[in-house]
This record gives sequence, structure tokens and C-alpha cells, in this order.
Amino acid sequence: MTIDDIVSLLSDIVTPDQIKADRMVTPHAIIVDRAKLVEVCSKLQQNASTYFDMLSCVTGIDNGVQAATMEVVYNLYSIPYNFQLMVKVILPRENPVIDTVTHLWKSADWMEREVFDMYGIVFTNHPDLRRILMPADWEGYPLRKDYTHQEYYRDIKVEY
Repeated sequence: MTIDDIVSLLSDIVTPDQIKADRMVTPHAIIVDRAKLVEVCSKLQQNASTYFDMLSCVTGIDNGVQAATMEVVYNLYSIPYNFQLMVKVILPRENPVIDTVTHLWKSADWMEREVFDMYGIVFTNHPDLRRILMPADWEGYPLRKDYTHQEYYRDIKVEY
């Protein structure tokens, strides 16, 4: 199955402006509108011709303050077809909110919590969205490009 076949398969649930194929990355990716993420993932998982039965990774990307966007990247794998697909969603940096996919893949639970903890991306309807790596009272999101933690940097001396 090619990336074009996947885009065609999804044409009944997304319009052309809600999906875009990205052939410049490996594995190939589709960029999906955040409002259609759960519907797209559900179809990719349940359709007999794709059967993406494994979610191997969920991660975030901060494109920086100037770009004003963040991304959530899902790496899907079909064990029976030995096929990989990346699904990307671009979010506004000021309000990075997206629906959870934990009801489709149980493996999304902790991965979405890590993305929330490190980037501040909120996964609505997540069964237990709380910090997983940082202490519960930690302020800020360490993997955001504009993050600085003054307590940490206070004791570091840099000599030139």
C-alpha cells in the first residue's frame, strides 16, 4: 500500500484540505486536521487493507515561538502487512489541544502523558492526564524551545 492509497482510502472521511501526504519523511506521513484525527486513526486501525494494529510512538515537536505551532506525531505499524505510517497533526502553540487515541491503542496512555508533561499539549478525554516524568508541582514544559527553569540555571557557571 502506498501513501496515495492511504489518502484515497481516507477520502470518504476527510476533505482534501484536511489531509496532506508528506513523502519527504521516512516513513511516509500524512498530515491530518486535528478535528479528524480520531476518525482517521480509527479507520486506519480497523480497515482490513491497512490494519495499523500497533501504535509504537507518540511524540511532540515544538516548532518555536516564531512559527507559533506545535506538532503531535504518531508512528503506526501494521504487523500483518509490515507497513509503517506517520500521522502528524499541527496545533497552534497558544492552545495545543487534541483528542486522545487511548481508546484505539492502549499504548497511547503513557506516551500521551509524556507529551503532555514535556510540551504541555493537552489530550482531551485522556483517562489519566497528569505529569509522568516531572514532579506534580513542576512549572513549565521542559522540551518547549522557550523553556528556562531559573532554579536549575542559577547554580551553573559558564566560563569563557
